[in-house]
Amino acid sequence: MIDPVKQAFLTTLFDAAVTAADARAALKPYLPKRPKGRTIVVGAGKGAAQLAAAFEDLWDGPIEGVVVTRYGYSCPTTSIRVMEASHPVPDAAGMAATKAMFNAVSGLGPDDLVVALICGGGSALLPCPPEGLTLEDEQALNEALLASGAPIGVMNAIRKHASGIKGGRLAAAAHPAKVVSLIVSDVPGDDPAQVASGPTVPDDVSLEDVLALIKSRDLDLPAAVLAGLSPAPKPNDPVFDGHEVRIIASARLSLEAAAEAAQAAGVPAVILSDAIEGEAEVIGQMHAAIAREVVAQGRPFRAPVVILSGGETTVTLRHKDGRGGRNSAFLLAFAQAIEGQGAITALAADTDGIDGSEDNAGAFADGASAEQMRRAGVDPAEALRRNDAWGAFDAVGNLFVPGPTGTNVNDFRAILIEV
Repeated sequence: MIDPVKQAFLTTLFDAAVTAADARAALKPYLPKRPKGRTIVVGAGKGAAQLAAAFEDLWDGPIEGVVVTRYGYSCPTTSIRVMEASHPVPDAAGMAATKAMFNAVSGLGPDDLVVALICGGGSALLPCPPEGLTLEDEQALNEALLASGAPIGVMNAIRKHASGIKGGRLAAAAHPAKVVSLIVSDVPGDDPAQVASGPTVPDDVSLEDVLALIKSRDLDLPAAVLAGLSPAPKPNDPVFDGHEVRIIASARLSLEAAAEAAQAAGVPAVILSDAIEGEAEVIGQMHAAIAREVVAQGRPFRAPVVILSGGETTVTLRHKDGRGGRNSAFLLAFAQAIEGQGAITALAADTDGIDGSEDNAGAFADGASAEQMRRAGVDPAEALRRNDAWGAFDAVGNLFVPGPTGTNVNDFRAILIEV
């Protein structure tokens, strides 16, 4: 078992990161001016319901609209309808939510305002297969992309060209109303067009660029989807004139809050990066190498220290019956690479509270975790190969289960190294 004092300390840092992305605090500085006409709120993502409730509390005037979140992630609202749908693979409820959003923004005029509350997870929650494709095609595309190990930017670029709502199309449908997009970023680099595949934010990625990405990565995508890809609107389209886009919370801000919490507790903190991408297993080994270097050589940092990082790793699925997600996979690779190191303890978790297929956000690990797994009858190397990081950490009681947090700024990693 992980030392309870160290576990509590790392949990405090996670809580600080999540609090920094709190919906009400994040929204308040970015409220737009009241329009002469109607105010319509739309939104999508794992924290969309909490954003909608906070917006209702802050807004001085009548509002209406609809947002969609993952099953079980809803919260009470008064004027804004909250719908639930499937994540990470889209379903018919998501199709209904997409239709409801288009209905909400139809028939608006230039005096009306659309506020889009967008956060991570929105891609799967807004299925909208274009003419010639079906929901089953979009489900097959999502499953193929999730299994491919492709970075989030590549996945979203493809999704935008196989959708009737992504890539700015929802904002285009609201024309001539003004659209203000308030975005909680869960993507490396905080490109607003990447969050939830940008339903209200277009980008310059062309269909030719997407086809080149698919070819260069040798992605095995459904034939119907490949045949149905079509160009997405560009940012210079006049329908987007006057629109505003604001990043209201991000991994960078959350990591900075965690660093402040660590320093307040008397532990120096460093942030490696808020935009780390790559295969979770490889990134875990890289972080372990840095931690071991700190212990052995006092570089690039001196202990005591807590090393923080964020971003979005990926997992190439080799066994579809595996359990867990990218943060658990990261930590299982990390645990094996620090085996025998008594000075290192780590937490890796998804800030939305759910890491992959189970109910945990991630897990804790230290230098004894890998051997404890073997004593419990689990080979950590085989568990990693079978994409069953959840099973490995569950066997030793090291899962981290805070429940849904109401926000999402992606991966959170904290590595405590003592003297």
